[in-house]
Amino acid sequence: MTMILNPETDLELVRHLKAPPAKVWRCWTEPALLEQWFAPKPVVTRDVKIDLRPGGIFATTMDIPGMDSQTGAGCILEVVPERRLVWTDLLGPGYHPAADSFGMTAFILLEPEGTGTLYRAIALHRTPDQRKSHEDMGFHDGWGTAAAQLDAVAATL
Repeated sequence: MTMILNPETDLELVRHLKAPPAKVWRCWTEPALLEQWFAPKPVVTRDVKIDLRPGGIFATTMDIPGMDSQTGAGCILEVVPERRLVWTDLLGPGYHPAADSFGMTAFILLEPEGTGTLYRAIALHRTPDQRKSHEDMGFHDGWGTAAAQLDAVAATL
């Protein structure tokens, strides 16, 4: 599937990872692995819940130094093993509308590339202001650092 991104509302991170798609997929779908890389250090990700099916939960708690813990639970929309994981925080588990959300739908796209992976992380936002807010929070640096941490964890598998 070719995605056409809207530059006013969408953000994209592209990386070339050394790990093959199967290992990257495990890092995205196994809670104990996701906790090791999901947010840039020193943020701690914990209490990960993943029900890997459409309508299933994707939830994390992040402990951010100097701030209250951030807990979020979203809904998985699409699962194509080792290729595509899509979830949103606009919905909760079971496709129920979320009362409080950041307002993002995430696409994680994995393509084999030699012995590694072409990794695309895409964040779709409802409005240009939400996109800008996410970018100003450090989307590219934060998600880029997390992708490097993911690759390092995948290398241990």
